[in-house]
Amino acid sequence: MEGRFPNRTLPYLLVLPSIVIVVVFLILPSLQALHLSLFEVSPFGTRAIFVGLNNFREILTSDDYRFSLRLSVLFASAVVVLSMSVSLGMAVLANKPLRGIGLYRTFLLWPYALSPAVAGIVWALLFEPSSGLMTYLIRLTTDRSPNWMMDANYALLVTILAAAWKMLGFNIVFFLAGLQSIPGEMIEAAHVDGASPRQTFWRVVFPILSPMTFFLFIMNSLYSFFEVFGLIDVMTQGGPGGGTEVLIYKLYQDGFISIRWGYASAQSIVLFVLVSTLTLLQFRYAGRRVFYA
Repeated sequence: MEGRFPNRTLPYLLVLPSIVIVVVFLILPSLQALHLSLFEVSPFGTRAIFVGLNNFREILTSDDYRFSLRLSVLFASAVVVLSMSVSLGMAVLANKPLRGIGLYRTFLLWPYALSPAVAGIVWALLFEPSSGLMTYLIRLTTDRSPNWMMDANYALLVTILAAAWKMLGFNIVFFLAGLQSIPGEMIEAAHVDGASPRQTFWRVVFPILSPMTFFLFIMNSLYSFFEVFGLIDVMTQGGPGGGTEVLIYKLYQDGFISIRWGYASAQSIVLFVLVSTLTLLQFRYAGRRVFYA
């Protein structure tokens, strides 16, 4: 017979710091944003005029916001697909018994250790129009000298590559953990049955990795919508011509540059609802295809 825990207060005390952090840094700011979204606030916050749902109406009728929304969906989709596919391939390579594999795995983790701003600086220097390494290689192989600071499509491509690279280390850690948890007997049984390496991967390995893949799909989606502000601010500041102004950066521009706090707060609410809805849909439909061993 199991004894009861003697101290009934201690579990609540242990949980209390986490509850305080969630309330102070998540719930209270969210409620404040919801409150501000109903007002038109003066630049210095000295006067607030109640406007009801006008800020939300402006969002729904704004061509700039719709463009930023489409851009964010394109950006997030490209980052998720590119980062997860490349990291899965690199995790498969890192899972093999190669010489110096420990050092190789360490190098793979480094990108995630960098802050988004530092990652943005690295990629901005690589593609610097006059002396960047990647610019030099492109000029050497194609006889072209593209300037990503002046071309919106090129700027979007570079920021997508930088954002995907930033998440490689995070994804590789989880994919590698999933690969190492697969029993070797299952792989050997597939080989005995005559399965090729490709068939073994897609019919045995990948289905077992589906819970990990689904988790990373959610995390990469959230990252692509919420955590790329620092990278974009350092690399393009939303330009050129708004070509990289995703929703999270537009929120900053309207809130801190144009000083429209009420409108920016409404944007934060809309962004939260959009991403929450997307996440729920992913759980609703993609979650059905997840295989739990």
